[in-house]
Amino acid sequence: MTTFTQSVRRVGRVALLVPLLFAAQTCTNLTEVPHDALTSIKSDAEVLAGMTSVYAQLRSTEWVGYITLQDLTTDVSIVPTRGSDWYDNGQWLDLHRQTYTSNSSGTLAFLNGAWNDLFSGIAKANLMIDVVEKTPSATQARTLAELKGLRAWYYYMLQDMFGGAPPLVSKYSDKPQQVASSTRDELFKFIESELIAAIPDLPASWPPDGYGRLTKGAANAILASLYINAGVFSKNSGVSASSYNSCSGVTVAGNKSACQAAIDAANAVINSGLYSLAVPWSRNFSQDNGTSPENIFVIVYTKESSQGLGGNWPFRTLHYNQLTSGWGGPWNGFATLAETYQQFDATDERRGMWLAGQAFSFETGQPVNDRTGKPLVFTAIIPDANKADEAVGVRFNKFPPLPSAATGNGMPNDFPYFRLSEMYLIKAEALNEQGNQGAARTELAFVHNLRNPANPIAGGLSQAQLRDAILKERLLEFAGEGKRRSDLIRYGRYLNKWSTTMLNGKEDMSSKPHLILFPVPQPQLAANANLKQNPGY
Repeated sequence: MTTFTQSVRRVGRVALLVPLLFAAQTCTNLTEVPHDALTSIKSDAEVLAGMTSVYAQLRSTEWVGYITLQDLTTDVSIVPTRGSDWYDNGQWLDLHRQTYTSNSSGTLAFLNGAWNDLFSGIAKANLMIDVVEKTPSATQARTLAELKGLRAWYYYMLQDMFGGAPPLVSKYSDKPQQVASSTRDELFKFIESELIAAIPDLPASWPPDGYGRLTKGAANAILASLYINAGVFSKNSGVSASSYNSCSGVTVAGNKSACQAAIDAANAVINSGLYSLAVPWSRNFSQDNGTSPENIFVIVYTKESSQGLGGNWPFRTLHYNQLTSGWGGPWNGFATLAETYQQFDATDERRGMWLAGQAFSFETGQPVNDRTGKPLVFTAIIPDANKADEAVGVRFNKFPPLPSAATGNGMPNDFPYFRLSEMYLIKAEALNEQGNQGAARTELAFVHNLRNPANPIAGGLSQAQLRDAILKERLLEFAGEGKRRSDLIRYGRYLNKWSTTMLNGKEDMSSKPHLILFPVPQPQLAANANLKQNPGY
């Protein structure tokens, strides 16, 4: 279990210090927090040092947590079994094929860990909120807004995965393993109210040494995403597994429609003047992508890989022989489906995130061979994900590797939770649901035509056609960024058969609508008798 007892330092950026007084806290025991050790906190610097553990916990959401699960359970990401590699008790294909149960291999390896990791972030936030509330200072209101905004984000991810099953634990004194399940509507309203209350006290931006911290823009981005998904996120039942779940017809805070609230939150970011679309698009994912003008909210990474503080996307997907550094080379796992890769036009700059055909070394630039000595050629078709060879599957290269990294966990590319382009696409989707197709097309085209000017968005599209175009644009723009599962659920397509062969992808799961929520893992049910399992499991 990862503990955050080292300092995270990035040149010219915030020093996300994780103090030793948090070393005793683990992900699986949410009640053992060193509260007494924090009662002596007095200065703003000491508060920041304690608060950064809440930020550090965000890293757990990317590798085997929320972000990976958002794509691995969809048509974006698949981990074929490659000989003796990547079987791992069937957990990868269990998730991809949506065969998960409350006690299946994928649930026990991933979903249970995600539940624990997200609640660990909440526990750390609750602890620091309690401490800061008892520590008056000139920055108290801002610090509390930051902590409550982070806690709201952890709860956003939990309800996205598990609906209303997670308990609402908003006080340090609460015992998570004794609190009953909530309803999804309760969690929706809690997240919404916490973010709305936090925004006035959050800064519009931080100085360079505050890079990565929560801002008004980040809180508004989370709200915009919450509202565009209101047709799913605010409902305890009645979510359609086969048709679009619109933000229209849902009323949110201020007696406002969710669609209009999504537009307003997106506009607050767009009109702030603090962000702009990156050119080229790849700037959003480079090794120094902290300079991207598109970043709204990110996980801060560093190349100090000996401390496990870097990302690992390149190592998940690249072939063993494409890098010689770091744990004996990459891990040759993650790929995408041929049907997904084929959605990317040759004229679209975003197609460059994929590696297909002859593979090359990231150190020498020369063609490489597979482990049998044959030229390594990545093929789009995965004939049988149960028995795949080492070359099948188009590979991700959205976050290009740092060849000099000492280990696979040494990639300095920051991971974006929210970028400006999403605010335009959320606005386009909400406008379309309001019946304003002309304005919706304008927002969609603003993003698409910058990335693919040779094939601009056509005029005169109907509402249904614009829905399809926006969903496709979100695939093109955000593949590998943890958006796909929520998008497909909102569009009523999550359970569709998405591959030409069952062995490659999965069966049509439309007869099992309960799968749009993940099961509460059996270990959580055993630990807390007050939890309710999601229907259908």
